[in-house]
Amino acid sequence: MQNLLSLSRLIDTISTWIGKLTMWLILATTLISAGNAIVRKAFDTSSNGLLEIQWYLFAAVFMLGAGYGFLRNSHVRIDFISSRLSDRMRNWIDLLGIVFVLFPFCILMVTLSWPFFMGAYSNGEMSQNAGGLIRWPVYLLVPVGFTILAIQGISELIKRIAFLRGVIEDPIGGESAKSDEQKHIEELERIAAARLAGEK
Repeated sequence: MQNLLSLSRLIDTISTWIGKLTMWLILATTLISAGNAIVRKAFDTSSNGLLEIQWYLFAAVFMLGAGYGFLRNSHVRIDFISSRLSDRMRNWIDLLGIVFVLFPFCILMVTLSWPFFMGAYSNGEMSQNAGGLIRWPVYLLVPVGFTILAIQGISELIKRIAFLRGVIEDPIGGESAKSDEQKHIEELERIAAARLAGEK
């Protein structure tokens, strides 16, 4: 089990690195979008290539960042139901979801999207817009993104099994597993409570 947990930590490290990369892609997308808007307004001109690269980067953020989102527990959950379940039940549900939903869906998406990418790559498919970009890089994001998500799924599966065997603490409970939104809401609640207490 310890070897599998070491593998899980390695996958988590890689997902974190990819997640931080996608944060820079958000900045790049924002700067390119702002630059396009300024050039269009100031010089009454624009570039289809620059418009398309911001779409590509936007797609990259979501496709490459999915694994990091899974790691940080920021994916959608039905919290009002899961919060009423025991830790073991939540982990069992996650385990079954990873095995019977996540993995098959990722395999399906990679299987269907890979030939689509290969066709565009071998044909040198270009955008139909004047000055547009080649299409295969953005098509490649689909199989790569779902592969990254599936690999992170392996890490999460290892953690769920380790918890159910009593080796580690709950990977989807406690402070470390809270999403950024949950932590932010709790921080705002603490600030509001402190201010109310100060006014009394």
